Amino acid sequence: MQNPADWHDDIIIINDTLKLHSVNDPFIEPLYQLVERNKDYLQQAMDWPKSVNSSNDIRRTVQGNYQLHHRGYAKMFMILRHDAVCGVISFNQIEPTNKAAYIGYWLDEDLQGQGIISQALQAMMQYYASEGSVRRFVIKCIVTNHSSNQVALRNGFTLEGCLKQAEYLNGAFHDQNIYARIIDKP
Repeated sequence: MQNPADWHDDIIIINDTLKLHSVNDPFIEPLYQLVERNKDYLQQAMDWPKSVNSSNDIRRTVQGNYQLHHRGYAKMFMILRHDAVCGVISFNQIEPTNKAAYIGYWLDEDLQGQGIISQALQAMMQYYASEGSVRRFVIKCIVTNHSSNQVALRNGFTLEGCLKQAEYLNGAFHDQNIYARIIDKP
């Protein structure tokens, strides 16, 4: 296992205005402010925003994900637009033996529809596919989350099935689509 003293920030450059930066402490306050500004919007598709009540809640998440990121069990990146945090993209879980990663993402509501998530997703998938650590990429989202379903389809994912009542959100169980894309190392 890698020594924590040797851990470094991972940065994936997308273009002149967008980059991905691995999770770490300097992002706690900007991330908290972004969650607070988007809380109502985020809670339409995710359960966790309602449990964010202070920057300490974000701090615990960031510090836990920092450990998981550097140990290779998950990857969490801040999406930076003009060096400001505007969203998150992550491998919420990585199965090293299967070389599979389960993807999560969210973006500031005001920046929707500009292709930012698609660009971040493509950059992240290419990065990990080219190093050979991940080849199967999976997106799971509730059937009624039209935007997330469209992200999967626009980015070459194939609908593999529908998991019945697989996600509990806002007091009800929802069917969940499961999409996958396989990218073999070039």
